[in-house]
Amino acid sequence: MGLYADAKDNWRVLLLTLLLVLSGVALFVPGAFGSTAGSTGEGLTTLQYGIELDGGTRIRAPIVGQTAELDGEQAVQVANNRSEVRRSLGQELNLSDPGRDLLIRDESSQDSQQRRATVELFVRESEVSQAEFAAALQSAGVDASEGDVRTGVTSETRGEVRRAIQRKISAAGLAGREVRTVQSVDGNFFVVIEVPDRDPQEIRQLLSERGNVEVDVLYTNGSASNGTTRETVLQREDIASVGQVQQNPQTGQDYVSVTLTDEAAPEFQQDMTAAGFGDGGTCRYDTPRGQQDPGECLLTVSDGEIVYSAGVEPELGRSFASGDFQQDPTFIINAENFSEARRLQVNLQAGELRAPLNFEEGTQYQLEPALAQNFKENSLLTGLAAVVAVTFVVYFRYGDPKVALPMVVTALSEVVILLGFAAVVQLQLDLSHIAGLIAVIGTGVDDLIIIADEVQYEGDVDSSTVFQSRFRKAFWVIGAAAATTIIAMSPLAVLSLGDLQGFAIVTIMGVLIGVLVTRPAYGDILRRLTTSN
Repeated sequence: MGLYADAKDNWRVLLLTLLLVLSGVALFVPGAFGSTAGSTGEGLTTLQYGIELDGGTRIRAPIVGQTAELDGEQAVQVANNRSEVRRSLGQELNLSDPGRDLLIRDESSQDSQQRRATVELFVRESEVSQAEFAAALQSAGVDASEGDVRTGVTSETRGEVRRAIQRKISAAGLAGREVRTVQSVDGNFFVVIEVPDRDPQEIRQLLSERGNVEVDVLYTNGSASNGTTRETVLQREDIASVGQVQQNPQTGQDYVSVTLTDEAAPEFQQDMTAAGFGDGGTCRYDTPRGQQDPGECLLTVSDGEIVYSAGVEPELGRSFASGDFQQDPTFIINAENFSEARRLQVNLQAGELRAPLNFEEGTQYQLEPALAQNFKENSLLTGLAAVVAVTFVVYFRYGDPKVALPMVVTALSEVVILLGFAAVVQLQLDLSHIAGLIAVIGTGVDDLIIIADEVQYEGDVDSSTVFQSRFRKAFWVIGAAAATTIIAMSPLAVLSLGDLQGFAIVTIMGVLIGVLVTRPAYGDILRRLTTSN
């Protein structure tokens, strides 16, 4: 019964102890909560570090595009005539590929009688203005005005672009990456890409292309107007898996092997046989006579540009004719060199960016790993200096270890719990987060001093009842201050204001942990040490 009573009276201390144990596990046991050992798989803890503490590149860029938001009869006009609207807009705006540069969405919900639709144009406003876009919609039979058009793309498109960038960076083997969308104070959205230990030019080159890869057939056809026929036979969604870049030991040719989906393989086999590739094919596309008589070619097309042309091996052609290709629908796509093969592999694995990024209107930031290591060491020294300073101030203020020591230990426990939380959610710590942690130490000790002063204001406490009465008065003051801090920091935590966001998030989390866990636990500890009953 006594043990139960002690646990009931000191459950706040037990909760604090449990959180400290869990935080220690999260910090020092890799994989305990889905965390990994450090941002690059090294280090004593599982903490992840951002580019300010690990080095690397941060690129912040808006998505190219403008959106016409339509409702009512406008939405009906678009939704019921998508193909005609797309064709007309393509002609009016001289788009080279309307299928890629235009996206029409019917956004009407099933339980809503209000029709809504969006038409997105993924072209720079320097090439097509909002007024020209609205005029083209009117020519397409949509009663739209310039007021219906805004800069930017829909949230669905932002999500698709973010996920495609994540796949591209992952396929390129860039570890420790972070891709997110943020909103600025003026309402504009940006994509933020952070990659450790990489040059900005490398990241921009990787993401400067939409990454649309197709395979076309080109062959001589006397019935065609120019004597040749060119058709698309494979697209990204037809490919089930992509192999690693390899080199043919006999020819030295770099290539990527691809395996088609079960649905795409029969159609591809039929198209190749119908095009006359049943016995293979010899390609003369890059020769002087190739314009008039290209032969039988497979063209690798990346973002509308032919990057490689090749014939079909007789053995592969016979598998088309016999139907054996469906049993093992794998073939190779050749490239000019290893770099081109690697680019094809990344684009085939990641898929196409729905819309391009506008790097010219964005920003980039790079920090060398050596300088980042100095920041990390200096951050540690600064944190230790803050702890030492707080310890001396508290001790000289009270001169009683029973009051001062629990105060310092409790304040530091907030930092440990915050670091454990950061390890669990794999938050990439930067200098702004470190500043927030140091601020948490200071504000935490301030609140604990308020508790100690209020409890001891009228002299020594000789009973738990008196202690609880004085503690509640102090806690009301602490709670009001915490609420004020959270309200003040919330806009900074929500809006994308650079490093201020990280500082605000850590500060708010520290305040919540303090009010809900550590301040009440300190009260229980102080009560046990200063009261006799």
